[in-house]
Parts: sequence; C-alpha cells; structure tokens
Amino acid sequence: MKLKDKVAIVTGAASGIGKQIAIRFAKEGAKVAVSDLNIKGAEETVAEIKANGGIAFAIKTDVASEADIQALVDTTVKNYGTVDILVNNAGIMDNMEPAGDIEDRNWERIIAVNTTSVMRSTRKVLPIFLEKGKGVIINVASIGGLFGARAGAAYTASKYAVIGFTKNTGYMYALKGIRCNAIAPGAVMTNIGASMTGINEFGMSRQQTGMATNPRAADPAEIAGVAVFLASDDASFVNGAVITADGGWTAY
Repeated sequence: MKLKDKVAIVTGAASGIGKQIAIRFAKEGAKVAVSDLNIKGAEETVAEIKANGGIAFAIKTDVASEADIQALVDTTVKNYGTVDILVNNAGIMDNMEPAGDIEDRNWERIIAVNTTSVMRSTRKVLPIFLEKGKGVIINVASIGGLFGARAGAAYTASKYAVIGFTKNTGYMYALKGIRCNAIAPGAVMTNIGASMTGINEFGMSRQQTGMATNPRAADPAEIAGVAVFLASDDASFVNGAVITADGGWTAY
C-alpha cells in the first residue's frame, strides 16, 4: 500500500475525479476526508470505500466559504489526528464566455471555487505540514490552465492561476519537506458540465476549432492513478510540477 496510515483530504469527492481519487487513496491505505457540497454523493463515496474495507468520513463543504474550509481541516484533524495529503479537486466550469461577455458574478464565483479555495485550503494545512516537516498538496488544474482554447476566459484564468500558485508553493516550501504539484487533465467523463448554466454560442464556436483533435475522454480512475503517484513516495523528487494527463490531446 503506497499511502498506508496517511490522512488525506479530497475536495469535490462526491463524483468524477474526486470520487475516484478518494476511493484509490483508501485502497492504498489512506484515511480519507470525503469533502463535497453534495453531501449525499459524498456519503455514497464513503459507503463504497467502507464496503471495500477502507476508512473515510463525509463532510459537506462549500469550498468558496472560508468557514467551510476551516471546518474541513479542523474536522479531519479531530477525526484522524492530522493531515498528510491535501487534494484540491473541487471545481466548476464557465459557460465558454469570451472576455467581452463575462458577468462579474460568474467571474467571482468561478475564481472563488477554482482558485481562492486552493489558496485557503493550502494556507490552512501548511502549519500542520510545517510542524511535521512533510506534506503533499495536489491541485487538480486542467489543460485549460496551459492553453487558451479549452474553455471560456474565466475558467481559463482560474486554472492558469492554480498552476502558478502550485509552482510558487512547491518552490517556496521545497526545503520544508512539502511537495505541491498539479494534475492537468484533458477531457474526462465527469458531470462538471452540470455547472454550466448556458453555453455562449460565440465562445463555443471558437473552442470547437480544436475539439476534434482530442483523441478521447478519460475515465476518472485514470486521473486518480496520477494522483496516487504524486501523493506517494514514488514522487518524492517531483515538486512544483504539472503532470498533463490528456491522452495526447495537447501533443497536437
């Protein structure tokens, strides 16, 4: 078991990539805090983990809320004594809007969920990691944070920011035993599209240009395998990196 006796927090773990990361971490021996705004889905993830002999608990978290982030980490420490691994996976899409069509409320919500939450949760766990002299942070970014033609302007900006934050954090704490890396998935079969409230026709028409070059969509479990690697000692010398997992889409 690669994560035996580790304690992991996984946000957005009710479905998709987050769910598969939580399940894989538990199979590798970690105790998992399954965090999501969808508490019913989080509880279903926990039930699956426990059915396979793993250890987990569910907690309702709105990652856009500072109070909820505080409660997530504090509750995990109360239940399991510490935190060893933080996976910032929760995220939402935009509606493919180009810059000229962005409304402030949509921009602010996307940045709050996709970017500010990553900063806040990282800030919250760092004292724990610094005291122990070790810890792992994994941020689920996107190839939309590496290229400009995978989403609208707000989502793209939010994921570019996550990648920059990842690199800065990895460098800043490299001498403190703390690693911070990001995964940049391509198309993945999840329900994140449900967070879209109405497609911007112009924005979508521009994005469609490169969609046909995508070889395929991934199963969320394929991204979870990358997360297990980054969380484990197998990745002890991987820090401040962005692992692209897109089936070769951006190789075109």
